[in-house]
Amino acid sequence: MSKYVKELVTRDIQRRLDGVEDAVVVSCVGMDANTTNELRGELGKKDIHMLVVKNSLARRATEGTNVAPAFEGATGQVGVCWGATDFVSLVKEIVKLDKDSEKYEKFVAGGGVMDGEKLDADGLKAVSKWPSREEQISMLVGQILGPGATLSAAMLGPGKMLNSQIKQKGEGDE
Repeated sequence: MSKYVKELVTRDIQRRLDGVEDAVVVSCVGMDANTTNELRGELGKKDIHMLVVKNSLARRATEGTNVAPAFEGATGQVGVCWGATDFVSLVKEIVKLDKDSEKYEKFVAGGGVMDGEKLDADGLKAVSKWPSREEQISMLVGQILGPGATLSAAMLGPGKMLNSQIKQKGEGDE
């Protein structure tokens, strides 16, 4: 590849990864074109993007960015996945495809980068066990509403008990 072509490809990678803060690096070496296309379609349904690049070009394109540590030590072609609603959802989907799917047996999660720090494959598996953004929001809402529900029950409880006793007395006189 000529120097000019490398520069064009590098600029294209920079453009595509512009604004990406967190990403997962995968290996899909040995997958045929149809399987790769199916994989891209499946990831696309979940708003996950995948770009397969030569590691040296990716290193050059991401130099000085938060994504750069993901390519340290990478060899050959690598796939870069980013997107989804949040990083945990992205990692959960990638790890699920890595271990569960027999269809994509050559799809292997190799690592990634989160908040500028490199993650290895074990780190990705650990992150995949974290609650996603939606799960965190629901837990937070439950914690916010919990004390209010307890207070409401404490305030309404004696009134309901008095109402029940009055109703029983009223029915007993008939």
